Amino acid sequence: MIIDGKVIAREVRNEVKEEVERLNKASGVVPGLGVVLVGNDPNSHIYVRNKEKACQEVGIRSKEHLLPETVSEQELLSFVHNLNQDNEIHGILVQLPLPSHINAETILRAISPAKDVDGFHPINQGLLLLGGEGFKPCTPLGIIRLLDSVGCDPKGKRAVIVGRSNIVGKPVALMLLARHATVTLCHSRTVDLPGEVSQADIVVAAIGKANMIRGEWIKPGAVVIDVGINRLPNDKLAGDVEFETAKERASWITPVPGGVGPMTICMLLFNTLRAAKESQKQGD
Repeated sequence: MIIDGKVIAREVRNEVKEEVERLNKASGVVPGLGVVLVGNDPNSHIYVRNKEKACQEVGIRSKEHLLPETVSEQELLSFVHNLNQDNEIHGILVQLPLPSHINAETILRAISPAKDVDGFHPINQGLLLLGGEGFKPCTPLGIIRLLDSVGCDPKGKRAVIVGRSNIVGKPVALMLLARHATVTLCHSRTVDLPGEVSQADIVVAAIGKANMIRGEWIKPGAVVIDVGINRLPNDKLAGDVEFETAKERASWITPVPGGVGPMTICMLLFNTLRAAKESQKQGD
């Protein structure tokens, strides 16, 4: 069975839209997202445009700030500080990658943890490790929602994550651990990757190499979440999992495109709404 990320993302957007309307009626608050885009990277401009469109659909106010490639790190830090102080902005997103003369880690640490809707701030990552209530990164949050959508309860299951990035691999491992899965985190230096994958009830592939996870490795009946988006020489997109053979063995599998991708932006909307609600609780 194919897990249709577009359908699940639409459900999440509808839920967020209803909640945004409810919040606005109850308190007059409109959730605000401040998006900072530095330079002229064409892919980043596409991502930001898609995020802005998604915000409009659900009633979130999106403020886009385009800064030149030449902006200094200090100027960008000052800009982020101003957004931290802006009561109409509940979530801040600094689009990556940043120009090479700017340290991305320094900028991400400057965002207020209460407005860190990407879930990349060390405090929010630390809360994730400790089982706290901080903001969780959008893609892992979307992965958990996809598993829930097909009734896959991780409790007691063996989950194998291939890829150990701070954006997907590590956070999703911690989130599955919190849901009582037995988690194995694999990477490029794992000795017997086929052996590890073949034991998994849940496979999350986030390694960034086209078709690296062979279909015959998949345990019959496993749920496969493919995070990879790789462009092939023929200009087609492929995931990290060999889809055609894996789908014959998996009980559920996400396609590429149309699986995990649509979930990332809708979970950003979810986090922005949550940030606005939290600010209300604190009497902002």
